[in-house]
Amino acid sequence: MARNKEFDKDKALAAAIGVFREHGFEGTSTNMLVRAMGIGRQSLYDTYGDKWRLYCHAVERYSDMETKAHIEMLLGQPRAVDGLRAMIDRVVAQAGMACLGVGSICEFGQTRPELVALHRAAGLRLTAAVEARIQAAQAEGDLDKTIAAPDMAGFILASIAGIRMSARGGAGPQELNALGAMVLRAAR
Repeated sequence: MARNKEFDKDKALAAAIGVFREHGFEGTSTNMLVRAMGIGRQSLYDTYGDKWRLYCHAVERYSDMETKAHIEMLLGQPRAVDGLRAMIDRVVAQAGMACLGVGSICEFGQTRPELVALHRAAGLRLTAAVEARIQAAQAEGDLDKTIAAPDMAGFILASIAGIRMSARGGAGPQELNALGAMVLRAAR
């Protein structure tokens, strides 16, 4: 009787996230995944079903981790505008690492309902947190009160995606820092 090999599912999923971040869904082979995850092909299928389901798990986990990290930055400063700045600074500092969220949207757009649902859930959560901090920053006199918080949140989140795509396209630290600085400057 064959014995199932035990493996750390969280570590294996983290490794899969790394591969999908760098290569996307189409650019990632099953062989790349099993090597990175340190598991056999059958373990991948037994645990995750197939490459597509593994990808969806990876996007969901990544989106959850990124949303939590953004919210932690937003809430980690006494003044709301400083929380917004901390979130943007984090994005700039990590922009050299491919973003699975932006990558999956670029790769699939609105064509895969399961991904659309994952992105929408994370997006709603993050947008609500960003809007709340914008409203607080406006009340504190740090951001322009004439700009609607939902509009400003949309601009900030689109700018974050743009910063990540610029980094992926080869923008260096100086350009990324300038882009990050411009985000809040535009909202003043």
